[in-house]
Amino acid sequence: MSEPTTHRANGILPVQAIEAMVADGEIILDRPLDPDQIQPASLDLRLGRVAYRVRASFLAGPGVSVADKLVDLTLHKFSLDDGAVLETGCVYIVPLFEHLVLPADVSATANPKSSTGRIDVFTRVIADGGRAFDTIPAGYRGPLYAEISPRSFPVLVRPGSRLSQIRFRRGDTRLSDAALAALHAEDPIIDAENPVFEGGLGLSIDLVGRDGGLVGYRAKRHAGVIDVDRKGACAIGDFWEPIHLGRRPGLVLDPDEFYILVSNEAVHVPPVYAAEMVAIDPLVGEFRVHYAGFFDPGFGNAGAGGKGSRAVLEVRSRDVPFIVDHGQTVGRLVYERMSERPRRLYGEAIGSNYQAQGLKLSKHFAP
Repeated sequence: MSEPTTHRANGILPVQAIEAMVADGEIILDRPLDPDQIQPASLDLRLGRVAYRVRASFLAGPGVSVADKLVDLTLHKFSLDDGAVLETGCVYIVPLFEHLVLPADVSATANPKSSTGRIDVFTRVIADGGRAFDTIPAGYRGPLYAEISPRSFPVLVRPGSRLSQIRFRRGDTRLSDAALAALHAEDPIIDAENPVFEGGLGLSIDLVGRDGGLVGYRAKRHAGVIDVDRKGACAIGDFWEPIHLGRRPGLVLDPDEFYILVSNEAVHVPPVYAAEMVAIDPLVGEFRVHYAGFFDPGFGNAGAGGKGSRAVLEVRSRDVPFIVDHGQTVGRLVYERMSERPRRLYGEAIGSNYQAQGLKLSKHFAP
């Protein structure tokens, strides 16, 4: 007897397939699922009950468990049960409530959630025997851990806080540039007159501004603590300096500063596709764009209330000042096929925070 299409077709696995993985014991939970934990094409990962402050970031490496590495690298172990503040400049490892028993033909990748990236919390998922961050090989059986390093603001976390998300895929899912161009011709995925398809869909930066000349925000140093589980609890002015259009449409990125900017184009992810933001070649600029990379099916979809959605860019300059100009290409969206249409799409109907967004800070800040 053949297995259900949801479980066998190649592509990014949708919400209904992830639910089946939970039911089949391929995703093991130390705590029952939260009602809104499964997204249209990903699963939110939840922090467990303890955290380890470690000397340095690490990968376990072949044949080595994360627990074994923690024996040598831990500086301090502490409970998250009553909430705990993770300080800037430190590296923490937190076991997650989710464990995996993946089938031999299913792999996974992780990324920070959008709200995590927008408050400059650098987080990655690591696994036993791992050779790369945020990459879980097909057939993996074992626990998952979050590596967390707040960069601009200290953050308050507790068991169940969600900083990362994970996608599951079967087979070759990525669209070639030719296939991406064909998709755009059939169902436009960007509002640019001459879209660039080169290793994905090119996105440029808006430095003209559409909100009274506001083009972005720069993180303030020595700000307060952000509770990652509270929406609208922080005042923008306590954490961010607004950046307005200058005499020329360009911006000097200062070394080791963090910026929230926005794409010049509105983008669209059709219901049977998912997308991920990837950085451009570092040889073309001294900056990194977008810590949080997943765009769910339905993002920017008019039918899901997302017409005009632009990509928010989380930008950190590197070692030297670097000028970015209006319209400069700063990132790429890679599109992947879904194994089937998700039962629900990204949008307001499921409480999505960033549908139809322009320049927008994370959900933690009051409008």
